[in-house]
Amino acid sequence: MQNYRSIIGSVLFIFILAHSINAQNKYIGVKNCTMCHKTDKQGKQLDIWKNSEHSKAYITLTTKKADEIAKAKGLKKPAAESPECLECHVSGYGIDAKFLDKNFDYKDGVQCETCHGAGSEYKTLQIMKDRKKAVAAGMREFKDTAAIEKFCKTCHNEKSPSYKEFKFNERWEKIKHPVPTK
Repeated sequence: MQNYRSIIGSVLFIFILAHSINAQNKYIGVKNCTMCHKTDKQGKQLDIWKNSEHSKAYITLTTKKADEIAKAKGLKKPAAESPECLECHVSGYGIDAKFLDKNFDYKDGVQCETCHGAGSEYKTLQIMKDRKKAVAAGMREFKDTAAIEKFCKTCHNEKSPSYKEFKFNERWEKIKHPVPTK
């Protein structure tokens, strides 16, 4: 019985520790991801993002067309100031400022951390080299493409005023960014 309690206690401690670490993670912004994720060795992941609509997501809210859509939907503010738009067009929207790094800029659009989770605790090379350590430090891990699709649909859905059929496989081909195998 004592051994069982010890195991349960250890598991509980690890669970609490993992959640407290993740609860303290700050959004650091795409600029902090660039130094490691722009190389050929990493599959030029930064370039994939830069060339995607995700990197331009906030900018689209600053257009006259976006403001017309917001007004037609009955929003009281311009699109770039409306919570209904910002929740999907920027990373870190609605997050308490204490969880945003001083260099974080939501105007960078849908950044790495939208999908991968706030990166302050897993950003170091030492942690990123070990996927298990990165996940334990707060990096979101998707088990398969079905989980990725489900996550994508939290924004790419009928709630969007400019929604078009979301063809996950087509869209995923444009944004997926695996590390090349050797």
